[in-house]
Amino acid sequence: MTLAAMYKMDYIQDLDQHSQTNLNSSWVNDKGAWMTNMIIIFLIKLFFDIIPGMSQELSWTLTTLTYNIGSYIMFHAVTGVPFEFSQGAYDGITLWEQIDGGVQFTATRKYLTIVPVVLFLLSSHYTHYAPFAFFISLVATVINLIAKLPAMHQVRLFDINQKVE
Repeated sequence: MTLAAMYKMDYIQDLDQHSQTNLNSSWVNDKGAWMTNMIIIFLIKLFFDIIPGMSQELSWTLTTLTYNIGSYIMFHAVTGVPFEFSQGAYDGITLWEQIDGGVQFTATRKYLTIVPVVLFLLSSHYTHYAPFAFFISLVATVINLIAKLPAMHQVRLFDINQKVE
């Protein structure tokens, strides 16, 4: 495929993506979406707290780990749109890349970047900076944050999430 044909395909893809509202990613800007994120974290923490014999240190570490894994899968691992309205316009991009039309450093993206950092800091504090818990939380948070970097926009490592043509 020639370079000109690739540019034409990208241009057509952009036109398709901007022709209508993306219902798959527009919800993150809706009223209450940020609070729902906090409630989910609270419920994850509550779930681990009610398990008999679970220490607070382990509960905080598992909360951080669960949130970061879930967030990574939801925003960075799954591509496309689960609805049929887009006719394939978003098949090759993740939910993170769809948010705000791919514009970097919007309020929503900043919020979704800060939440794992704050959760990591809380987890580190409440685990009294225990080396193993700190390392687990740090690795999960760093992996989640690297995927959010502007330099990683539409970058696929190890052929994960490659668009099948």
